[in-house]
Amino acid sequence: MVNPSEQAAVAELPRIVTELPGPRARAWIERDHAVLSPSYTRPYPLVAERGEGAIVVDVDGNRFLDLNAGIAVVATGHCHPRVVEAIQKQAARLIHMSGTDFYYANMVELAEQLARLAPGGGPRRVFFGNSGAEAIEAALKLARYHSGRSQFVAFLGCFHGRTLGALSLTASRAVQRRGFGPLLPGVHHVPYPDCYRCPYGQQEATCRLECVQAIEERFRTSAPPEEVAAIVIEPVLGEGGYVVPPAKFFEALQELARRHGIFLIADEVQCGMGRTGKMWASEHFGLVPDLMAVAKGIASGLPLGAMIARAEIMDWPPGAHASTFGGNPVAVAAALVTLELLEQELVANAARVGAHMLERMRDWPARFPCVGQVRGLGLMIGIEIVRDQASRERAPELRDRLVRMAFERGLLVLGAGPSAVRLSPPLVLTRQQADFAVDTLEECLGRLTKAS
Repeated sequence: MVNPSEQAAVAELPRIVTELPGPRARAWIERDHAVLSPSYTRPYPLVAERGEGAIVVDVDGNRFLDLNAGIAVVATGHCHPRVVEAIQKQAARLIHMSGTDFYYANMVELAEQLARLAPGGGPRRVFFGNSGAEAIEAALKLARYHSGRSQFVAFLGCFHGRTLGALSLTASRAVQRRGFGPLLPGVHHVPYPDCYRCPYGQQEATCRLECVQAIEERFRTSAPPEEVAAIVIEPVLGEGGYVVPPAKFFEALQELARRHGIFLIADEVQCGMGRTGKMWASEHFGLVPDLMAVAKGIASGLPLGAMIARAEIMDWPPGAHASTFGGNPVAVAAALVTLELLEQELVANAARVGAHMLERMRDWPARFPCVGQVRGLGLMIGIEIVRDQASRERAPELRDRLVRMAFERGLLVLGAGPSAVRLSPPLVLTRQQADFAVDTLEECLGRLTKAS
């Protein structure tokens, strides 16, 4: 007879019972293709039906381990019982009122919590929207309004959203911008501090901070610093490849910004909310942003975004900016429970389980010729796939094969950047699940190595 605890442990791991996609999944995919936008990217045919913790079950009963967390969204796992309970209770009491026109208590409570947690301390104010893109748009508008300046510096490889202002900052993939111009004028892009692929040929130990010098060169040539409102950066690069910059880059960046009176906007949409083993990725580098964009994991699956700014900066008048659904009471209720769970246990779990995974993966570049680098913080881990380690030539087709092979074995991962695999599981990921993920990826990499 199977012990109930053993049975529960088995249920936390994948189990494939049909071909992929199964018959029901194929039927839904066919219907999807007839009516939904072709702009959506679907790297493999998963048709999700339900989820619990780090497990997703498809319409055919196949069970998968989700190392995507709904694209870094369900920080507390799928359908965490406390989050579900908070949503149910709030939906029975008040679903919507619009915090831009009226007051309600839980929106104030969440703003107080976010202001308390913001890096650097000091008074903060919060603007609520529906998404990361809206948080970025709010940050751009506020930076312009308060500074009286019009231009921005952003980084190549970063992703900030797809609305036109956010898209003007985004420089991750050409397909995201192609056909949508003209975009917001006055945005200047410089290289992101990626030591593995430094365009100046430097590594972290020998870094001369050319990325910061590139900004100064823009100031001398095409972007007068007195006209630059803000520098916008992802403290850890997300969709562009899961890249961790050196800490000394942020020291120099903050000094440069202060010298010219330029705001620093941290896009913590993907790397925030405990993902890196700290509440904010900025904390790993001593970065104290003037404005910060937050979304994704903030409400563990419900649409919510927040722009957090130093209180003295957020001085725009009533009517200057608003959002009908931003700070929706149900989403806010979910976010309050999410923050409590993160502070109580999940940020620490992300640090602990992420360190375990990174330790197990540390020797992959030595064992697998197609692995150029394994990098990350907490449960935000990137695996760079290359054609060979000497040239570091990107191998997107190998990366895509690896993603598909993992799916066929019940493991959900996604690509990031030109040739990286991203691991961004729910922060409830157990050590047993982490070991299954690492074992599965090792098997796939071994097969890729033999095939090549």
